[in-house]
Amino acid sequence: MSLFSNKSKTEEKGKKTVKAKAKAEVKTADKKPSMKDLYDGEAKVSAVAPKESEAKVEGQANGGIKKPAGFSAHILVKPLVTEKGSILGAENKYLFMVEINANKIDVAKAVEAAYGVKPVKVNIINVEGKTKRRGKIVGKRKDWKKAIVTLPEGKAIQVYEGI
Repeated sequence: MSLFSNKSKTEEKGKKTVKAKAKAEVKTADKKPSMKDLYDGEAKVSAVAPKESEAKVEGQANGGIKKPAGFSAHILVKPLVTEKGSILGAENKYLFMVEINANKIDVAKAVEAAYGVKPVKVNIINVEGKTKRRGKIVGKRKDWKKAIVTLPEGKAIQVYEGI
């Protein structure tokens, strides 16, 4: 309230409570579906229709961004063939280098599309690129993302075909 305002304090408090109630209603109406709902492809629809700018393409978990036809090929960069990865293979877990902006849902869908097996669990690790030197010149390798995909019992995928 300023010195030159003719409004009383009660009028201002009334406006604040009306604004708070309106914000609460908007938050409850625009609840986003959980990750499980998005992965299953059966997202719960809210009572209020989304705005045109927030419209989502059905079956996509990334906010309506259209993805190219070879979507799984863009998410899964390459399988990681390491000693640690071969040890995890005995536990039905597989390592993949994935795109830096991919999430668990995208990785699970990409594995299912590429190999035909629906994963039970997906863990993602952000790997920071190493700092390297050549004399006084300092450089840094790219940051990248690693995904550990757990498959159901009895299911396997052929990752090591060309090795």
